[in-house]
Amino acid sequence: MSGSDGVPEGGVYDWFRRGAQLLREGHPAAAVQLLARAAEAEPESRSIREMLARALFDAGRFREAMENFRAVALADPSDDYAQFGWGMAAARLGDFETSAEHLALAVAMRPGAEHYRAALRQTRATLAARAGAYGPLRPGAPGYQGEAGQDTA
Repeated sequence: MSGSDGVPEGGVYDWFRRGAQLLREGHPAAAVQLLARAAEAEPESRSIREMLARALFDAGRFREAMENFRAVALADPSDDYAQFGWGMAAARLGDFETSAEHLALAVAMRPGAEHYRAALRQTRATLAARAGAYGPLRPGAPGYQGEAGQDTA
C-alpha cells in the first residue's frame, strides 16, 4: 500500500521487511521497488543494500545487482555473501575473471558452503574452456564453428 503521495506506508524498516517477504514469496520486481526506496532513505545500510542486490539479481537486473553487492563487499570485505553475490552477478554478465576472484574469496571465507564451491568450479571451468584447456570443439558439438566460421550445430 502507498499513501496519496506515492510513498509506501510505514518507515524504512517496514519497507525492508515487506521487500524481504516479497522476495521470499517469489516477487523480486515488487521487492525491488520497496527495497530501492529503503536504500534511498538509508544509503549506508548494508543489510538493505544486500537485500536489494538479491532482489535485483532475482529480477534479472544483474548489472545493478553487481553494483549493490560490490558496494556491500567494499564496505565490509569479510561479507562472504556479498562476495558470492558479486561473483554470481559478474558471471551472469559474462565477466568470469571477476566472478572467479569474488567466488574464490567467498569460498575462502566459508569453505563449507557447497553452493559457493559449485559456483566457483563452474566459473573456473568456463574460464578453462574459453582458454582452450579442453582442446578444440569437435564437429557437431554445441558451439562448434565450421571452416567458414558458421555455427554447424
